[in-house]
Amino acid sequence: MVPAWAGALAGLVSGGVALGIAQLAAGLVGPQTFPVVAVGDAAVDLTPAPLKDFAIRTFGENDKAVLIGGVLVVLAAVAALIGALARRRLTYGFAGLAAFGVIGLLAVLTRPDAGPLDAVPTVIGVAVGCWALSWLIRRASGGRIPARVPDSAFAPDPAFAPAATVAAPAARPAAGDGRPEDEPDAEPDIGPDAERPAVMRAGDELRAFDRRRLITGAAGGVVVAGAAALLGRQFGGRQALDAARVGVALPKPATPAKPLPAGTDLRIRGLSPFVTPNSDFYRVDTALVVPQVDPNDWSLRIHGLVDRPVELTYADLLKMPLTEADVTLTCVSNEVGGPYVGNARWLGVRMADVLRQAGLRSDADMLLSTSADGFTCGTPVDVVMDGRDALFAVAMNGEVLPVDHGFPVRQVVPGLYGYVSATKWVVDIKVTRFDADEAYWTPRGWSEKGPIKTQSRIDLPAYGDSMKPGRTTIAGVAWAQHTGVDAVEVRVDRGEWRQAKLAAVPGPDTWRQWSIDWDATAGEHTLEVRATDAHGRTQTDRLAPPAPDGATGWHAVTVRVG
Repeated sequence: MVPAWAGALAGLVSGGVALGIAQLAAGLVGPQTFPVVAVGDAAVDLTPAPLKDFAIRTFGENDKAVLIGGVLVVLAAVAALIGALARRRLTYGFAGLAAFGVIGLLAVLTRPDAGPLDAVPTVIGVAVGCWALSWLIRRASGGRIPARVPDSAFAPDPAFAPAATVAAPAARPAAGDGRPEDEPDAEPDIGPDAERPAVMRAGDELRAFDRRRLITGAAGGVVVAGAAALLGRQFGGRQALDAARVGVALPKPATPAKPLPAGTDLRIRGLSPFVTPNSDFYRVDTALVVPQVDPNDWSLRIHGLVDRPVELTYADLLKMPLTEADVTLTCVSNEVGGPYVGNARWLGVRMADVLRQAGLRSDADMLLSTSADGFTCGTPVDVVMDGRDALFAVAMNGEVLPVDHGFPVRQVVPGLYGYVSATKWVVDIKVTRFDADEAYWTPRGWSEKGPIKTQSRIDLPAYGDSMKPGRTTIAGVAWAQHTGVDAVEVRVDRGEWRQAKLAAVPGPDTWRQWSIDWDATAGEHTLEVRATDAHGRTQTDRLAPPAPDGATGWHAVTVRVG
């Protein structure tokens, strides 16, 4: 009989082979058809908003990796259980793998852009997984798999049973015990509590467990699973997409950004730089696998409440007049003092120019934009059309958009949180109304419209820092897009508010650095900051969570001096 641990090993390896083959097939069909990703995407969509917020707060940009890791851990545990059951009856193993295949198929085929071909990776993966499980169990059991393991297989082997359980000839009675000397020995009493000798019934034909053949087979399965997964990722097109990005020649902007004024960056160590490098720019979205969109195949469709539907290719977009603008983006999930904010110089076509080509109808008030992965967001029409630098962006900080940040085209709208404006990998714009359509986050408890709230953050000293007494610098950033920051104040231990020095800014759509000197004395101190926008509105001290339309409150850090 195959031991339980061996069955679990066979289940784990066969599950890995199934996933590896499925990923290989998904690399040919499309990365979103990989069942693990599809299940993860479905989990993201079905997760309650408070739990999503917790994941972002706890794991940050690693939340998707944690989710995928959790899915894989669950799959591994269930695969081991399936293998343990399959050692008794292989049908149990097949049924378990098929059940998970059904879950994967449901997740894949319920995606917005799913087609029949998308089922292929899951079906092939399950089929190969079943074959691998059968093959490994057969190797472990010496080449034969009984349709059903008989109950006798679980009785102890007489050869290895304790001496007390093996029947022995009854001793002859001693003389004078009342039995005739020539009476045959009586049968031993075997009652319900008596131990029976273990026997193997004829016809069971079980083979001995073959540890060596199982281990070598499992090693081979691991190699196959790893190689298939690696090839699948390569076939997924990331390398080809990187090559396509390198081949893009960015035109010069028709409207270049103004040179940054002197003093835009205070250049204080530990202070967020005015321009956030692309590699450090935050990423928060719903895509577990970054969409791989070939610019040669990309197109943008404008339709709905328009006079003339428009469809643009990537080449069409690059031929239009391009605008360059410095814009700070902020995620609505950002806690007070959080990291999900960054500033970059963007290059793109003004969204208003494209929409005017289509001819907006007077009753339209929302742009329902759709990403290549099916995500949607609703942007107020009046904000896009009021003259600000709302862009279909093609470049970021002087280089073609990184794939993680929306290549080939994304939206950038100053003054709105990303969930209602910053669609990455955008492929479709439906001009509609808020009372007729809903975007992804609205039915999940978030506001329809998300203007960015005035916020400020202390970058240094950091929370919990220890420092020496004496003069030190408190510094950070503040933002109030599309209005601009007019003042920043700092106070220590609830004392008087003091005005901080402000860095220069090119306009109202970026964050602003600030700094102030402080004569630190020994002890524990609490530092607080607040900002006032260009309209004279001071940031509120009322603490509120990110949901439903952005966090509020003053950022505070506690430090120790001594």
